Amino acid sequence: MDDDLALAATARVARLATLDADGRPHLVPIVFAIEGGTLYSAVDDKPKRRGRELRRLRNARERPAATVLVDHYAEDWQELWWVRIDGRARVLDEGEEAGTAIALLAAKYEQYARRPPRPPVLAVDVDRTSAWRASP
Repeated sequence: MDDDLALAATARVARLATLDADGRPHLVPIVFAIEGGTLYSAVDDKPKRRGRELRRLRNARERPAATVLVDHYAEDWQELWWVRIDGRARVLDEGEEAGTAIALLAAKYEQYARRPPRPPVLAVDVDRTSAWRASP
């Protein structure tokens, strides 16, 4: 799992799936950082139709199962890979862990370094990973 998470951490974008009240998947692209066995993603200040309490956060509060798919595509198919992360989502509305997550995101993304997000932060505690690579 550590090798899978290390590979996933190199990517710039991923897709987060949470479950809505009807059990349907809600899939969105995210930026993220990984520390230890937890993946973090923040709600940035870009305009949102429904404010800062996004559906992904509501879903995580009500149904914490989450899956994140991180992948790499290249025209040379020998470079293809993906990592799926399954875990339990938590919403960090404040506190030290939220601050640590924001610092990790700011270290990875220049946009967040210039304008750090504020809570809430979504944390996904990794239960398991699955991965595939075109070449070893």
